[in-house]
Amino acid sequence: MSEFINNKEKRLENLFAFSIGIINQENGKKLIEKHQFSIDQLTPHDVIEVVDKLVRTGVSTKIIKKNIGKILNVFYKPIVQYPWEKPQKGHFLYYLMEENRAVEKILDEIKVSLKAINKKAKSGDDYLPDYRDMRENLLKLNEFVLHYDKKENILFPYIEKVFEDYRCLQIMWSFHDDIRKKLKEFDTILQKETPDLREINKEVAALFFWIVPIIFREEAILFPVALERIPAMDFAQMNKESKELGYVYGVQSNEADMEAFAELAKMQEKHKESKTDLKAGDIIDLETGFLLPEQIKIMLNTLPLDITYVDENDVVRYFSNPKDRFFTRSKAIIGRTVQNCHPPESIHIVDKIVNSFKSGEKDEANFWIQMRGKFVLIRYFALRDAEGNYKGTLEVSQDITEIRKLDGEQRLLDWE
Repeated sequence: MSEFINNKEKRLENLFAFSIGIINQENGKKLIEKHQFSIDQLTPHDVIEVVDKLVRTGVSTKIIKKNIGKILNVFYKPIVQYPWEKPQKGHFLYYLMEENRAVEKILDEIKVSLKAINKKAKSGDDYLPDYRDMRENLLKLNEFVLHYDKKENILFPYIEKVFEDYRCLQIMWSFHDDIRKKLKEFDTILQKETPDLREINKEVAALFFWIVPIIFREEAILFPVALERIPAMDFAQMNKESKELGYVYGVQSNEADMEAFAELAKMQEKHKESKTDLKAGDIIDLETGFLLPEQIKIMLNTLPLDITYVDENDVVRYFSNPKDRFFTRSKAIIGRTVQNCHPPESIHIVDKIVNSFKSGEKDEANFWIQMRGKFVLIRYFALRDAEGNYKGTLEVSQDITEIRKLDGEQRLLDWE
């Protein structure tokens, strides 16, 4: 199965087959065992594409909604392990997530009140004060509908522009409508003079069943993918549109934060549109910061490491130039295949390492040698993009002679 680890097409085929199997009520345990390898490698992007394919192939919205919880329960672990950088203040998605935190607080208060109500009702104590508190919080949930309105009328249109697989939004929108209907039902239920606790327990549970999973699906699936695929300038425009509609539960947008984000978006767009080669003064977006090429060069050459990068086509593209190096490097190797940079006797080992990275069988390989009185650790790392596709190999060599001698502790405050 290792040959499928980075084969996105095959992975999606397996994940779709698994989902159809769940819908057709096949043996869940056997389905998981059969497709475990692909499940372990899935990303939020894959989930969106699988749901899109379910819609495109004619599976009804009703059937998808009925089974999507079971499917995502199996997908849960790789979904939550997906690395993504949360949006910062000033970002459109940041405010949507703040609204989620606010509604979660209200839901927690409802839960506490309901627990107290049931306990007091069972013992014959007066539970009406707790009921009034819960009623007030349940009515507050009507305000959260604006959160869904903003998703449907601001975020979804932008997603549809850049996603070919946007049909998953239809399913999420349908869940929004379920929540809206449930809230309207509560408006009627809460008008009764004498509360029907059996009915209230049932309907509160149903309401939680709708709202809580949508928060997870937003923040673990939809938002990470949107953040990676939608240009920052579009999110800056969403901020403007969102300000016109407002925010829920007192969530406040900060004008300075939004302006700072808009400026950052403009800078990113400027560099994206530039067709010329990078100049010395150009800033490079590294996602977690912005650096000049000169700064990056100094950083890489200052590290006590020999670093060599070989791209996905086995071509040497870069090597660092540390002060003390142990392996000879010259600019003449740039553009050569990695196989041509090794003697014939070791080419088969090079091929074995690279091929194991390409197939997904391995992610790293470690070796250590002694040369000229130094103990050198040589490590190879497979580079993969957000979707797990192989993007090359990084060779990192380090003199660990002195590191091996370390003992005890040397704390920061002890340094002189």
